Amino acid sequence: MPSAPSNFIRYLFGSTPDAKQGMSNRLIARWLFLRALGLIYFSAFFSLIFQIRGLIGPQGILPAGEYLEHVRHGLGPLRLWYAPTILWLSASNHMLIALSIVGMLASLLLVANIWPRAMLVICFIGFLSFVGAAQDFANYQSDGMLLEAGFISLFFAPCGLLPGWGAASPPPRASVLLLLWEWFRIYFESGAVKLLSGDPTWRNFTAMDEYYQNGPLPTWIGWYIQHLPEWFHKATAFTTLLMELGLVFMAFLPRRWRIACFCIVTLWQAGVILTANYTFLNYLVLVLGILLLDDRLLCRFLPAHFRDRFPRLPEPASLEDEVTRDTEPNVEASISRPRTAVRRHLAALRLAVTAVMLTWVFYDTSLLLIHMFWRTEPFPGEPIVALEPFRIANQYGLFAVMTPHRYEIEFQGSQDGATWAAYPFRYKPQDLSNAPGLYAPYQPRFDWNLWFASLGAWPDYPIVPRAEELLLTNDRDVLQLFAGNPFAGTPPRYVRAVLWQYWFTSMAEKHTTGKWWRRQLLGTYAPTIQRNADGHFVILQDASLSGPP
Repeated sequence: MPSAPSNFIRYLFGSTPDAKQGMSNRLIARWLFLRALGLIYFSAFFSLIFQIRGLIGPQGILPAGEYLEHVRHGLGPLRLWYAPTILWLSASNHMLIALSIVGMLASLLLVANIWPRAMLVICFIGFLSFVGAAQDFANYQSDGMLLEAGFISLFFAPCGLLPGWGAASPPPRASVLLLLWEWFRIYFESGAVKLLSGDPTWRNFTAMDEYYQNGPLPTWIGWYIQHLPEWFHKATAFTTLLMELGLVFMAFLPRRWRIACFCIVTLWQAGVILTANYTFLNYLVLVLGILLLDDRLLCRFLPAHFRDRFPRLPEPASLEDEVTRDTEPNVEASISRPRTAVRRHLAALRLAVTAVMLTWVFYDTSLLLIHMFWRTEPFPGEPIVALEPFRIANQYGLFAVMTPHRYEIEFQGSQDGATWAAYPFRYKPQDLSNAPGLYAPYQPRFDWNLWFASLGAWPDYPIVPRAEELLLTNDRDVLQLFAGNPFAGTPPRYVRAVLWQYWFTSMAEKHTTGKWWRRQLLGTYAPTIQRNADGHFVILQDASLSGPP
C-alpha cells in the first residue's frame, strides 16, 4: 500500500475523472474562468499592437534591444533567467508585432477552448517576453497578477485538443486553491498596506474624497460619483477596508458564505470598473472570484441543452478517504487496459512537476504575506529571489497611499520658441470639454507612465526627455502613442514638457460651460530641448519645476 504522504500528494496535485483526485465540482467554474482569462490575455496583447513599437521598439522610448544588450554585458549566461524573454532572438519591430499577433491568436483559441493548455503556454511566454523587456512600461501590479494567474492556470486547465468541460481531467485541488489564494491576497494585502502605510486618509475615512478625480484615467461615471455627499465617500472608504480585511475571509467558510462573498465582491468590482480605468486588473480579480462557486450552483444557470449533457461526476473525495485508501493496482483492470511503463513514468513526472512548482509558488507568496507583518521572519528568501524575474509569485498592495492631487504632463512643440502647440493624447485628460472615457481593459501604457511621472521629478522618469527627443524627429512609432501630430509637415525646432494641475469641474460649472475639467499651468516639468543641425540634442532651457508643488 502506498504511504499516506504519497496519497496526500496525489490528493492535492493529482487529477483523475473518478473524483478521487482533483476537484470534480469546479468544471463549470473552470470553463468560465479560462474563457475569461483568454479574453483578458487578448486585451493585453491587443493593446500592445498599437503601442509596442513606440514603447520598446528600436526607435521607441525605451528600446528593448538596448536594454537587453546592457543585461547581456552585465549578467552573461544568467541573462536568460533574469530577463526571461524570447526577444533575445530579435527585438525588431517585426518581432514585436509578431509577438503581439501570436498572443492574440492564442488567446482567441483559448477562448474557443481549443487545446487550452498549449494556448496558455503561448500566452504566458508571450506576455512574459514583453514584461521581461519592457522595463518601466511593465512595472504594474496588474502585469504580475496576470502572469501569476496564467502560470497557475497551466496546471489548472484540462488536457486535450478539444476537452469540452474537461471531465477527463478535473482541476487539481492545489491549482484551484492557489488561484483563490491569489484572489484573497490581492484583497487582503491591499487592505493591509492601507493601514501599514500610515496614510491618514484611510484612518479618517477621507481616502475616497478625491479618488475618482486623481486616479490614472478617470471615467465620466466617476465624475458624477465624485460629486456625491461626503458621507458616501466616508462610507465607501470604510466599506473598502471592511471588505479587504474582513469580508474576504468568507472564502474559507462553508458554501453559502462563499456564494454570498462572490456576490458582494462581484458587485464591488463592477463599481470599480465603471468609475476608473485600471486596465484588466479588476476584470481579472472579478473572474478569479468565479472559483468560489461550484457546479451545483452554476449548473442551474446553464441552458437546458447544455445542462442535460453536462457530465455528472462524483463529489470530490475527502482528504481522509484519499490518504487512507489502498491504491494498489487492480490486476484485472491492468490486464484489460494495460499501461506502459513510459506512460506511468510520464504521469509520475507530471505529478512531481505540478507538486514542486505549485508548492514553490505557495511558499513564496505566503512568505511575502508574512513579511508584511514580520520583517525579520527566519525563513529562507532565496526561493523568492529565484522566481522574481518571472513575476509568478507576487506581493500586492493597491492604493497604499492616496494621491492628493492630479497633475498632468503635456508635451508641446514650437518652431519659434514663442508659440507652442500641444501634442494631443489619446486617453489622458487634456481637452477640458472632453468627457473622461471608459477604456479598460485596454491599457495605454505611455499615458499610465506619465501619470506616475507627474508625481515625481523628471530625472527619475527618463521616458519624458526621451519622448521629447523623439518628437523632435517626428518619430513615427512614438507619434502613434498620441492622437495627432501638430507638426506633421516639419518637425518642431523645440519641444518641452509642461505640468498642469487638473480638477473636476463642479456641477454648476459643467452646467454653465459644458466642461468636465479645469486646470492651472504650474510650469515646465522637464528641460526644453532643441535638435541641432548635426542631429545632437541640447538643452535650451532648464525646467522651472523640480517636481510637483
